Amino acid sequence: MKIVEASGLGLRTRRGWVYRDVDLTAEAGELHAVTGPPGSGRTSLLLTLAGRFPYNEGELRRRGNAALGQVAGVHEADPTLTVAEHIQERLLLLGPVPCRRRQLVPVAAVRARRAYRRDAFAAALAGAGCTGVPLDPDRYGRDLTPVERQVLGLVLAGLSGPNLIVADDVDAGSDAPERARIWATLARLAEQGYAVIASARAVEPGSTAIVHRIGDPGRPAPAGPTPPTPTLVSPPATARHQTPEVAA
Repeated sequence: MKIVEASGLGLRTRRGWVYRDVDLTAEAGELHAVTGPPGSGRTSLLLTLAGRFPYNEGELRRRGNAALGQVAGVHEADPTLTVAEHIQERLLLLGPVPCRRRQLVPVAAVRARRAYRRDAFAAALAGAGCTGVPLDPDRYGRDLTPVERQVLGLVLAGLSGPNLIVADDVDAGSDAPERARIWATLARLAEQGYAVIASARAVEPGSTAIVHRIGDPGRPAPAGPTPPTPTLVSPPATARHQTPEVAA
């Protein structure tokens, strides 16, 4: 089932292109990687695919809801909450999965949300396929390493049972073994039925991700300085840590 279909997608400001000519189709169960150098528009493109950023060229179709993992400056861990508190808060905000949606939500997400009063931390990690990645439930957001922030973001994203999960700069601040674990975690999420799109400077060798490179040297560069950041398109949320669901 196709979750995201982008054709000729582009965002242009008065100072030039942020990204352009992007063709990307992601189906349920697929892992995609958007690669490119800093300033190539990777973050803006991910947010556009998730319905949180505008575009003014091409076409974009998305089926179902999207959730953000770690996106620096947009969707990050609260420095004053522990990992366990992040998970408990998100589960309380989401509440139980309505009966009418249970067949549309991955089983792992349903189980995690049912378990929030018993062992939310273990259930959430298991549901996101992150049991092999060390994550201390008592560690505060301000103390998390870049890899731990990515893992927590993916765990929180999966709790809402979205069709699409996006995560930005998944290889930032990590060494080779950590990058291998992150890409393996992203692949396990895809195996659960999510469409997963992550951005990185490069994909770790051995990853099964379908790669889309933007900002290649042969492509026309933006005119002038780095384009300003357009206003985010933010669906209403009931609390700062809730991952809003994006309508198709």
